[in-house]
Amino acid sequence: MVLTVAYALSPIDLIPDFIPVLGYLDDLIIVPAGIALTIRLLPENVLEKYRERARIELSGTKIHSRAGLLLIIVIWLFVLLLAVMILFRFF
Repeated sequence: MVLTVAYALSPIDLIPDFIPVLGYLDDLIIVPAGIALTIRLLPENVLEKYRERARIELSGTKIHSRAGLLLIIVIWLFVLLLAVMILFRFF
């Protein structure tokens, strides 16, 4: 798990991020594969212990700020609208 986190946070990649598509594709493959391998290698009792702990700690959580959620949705809709308008101008 430590290696997966270190790779995800490291500025050094197998394929540099400035290379179009491939730069981020390696991150999209290696990081989830590392997480899946970590989960597979964890003993079942340890995994279940921390899943139960997470369930307990997250059971009472809810969205604290509906205004914040609304703001994020409005921003994404604005970005989407802007992207559509730009695409229609070029095509």
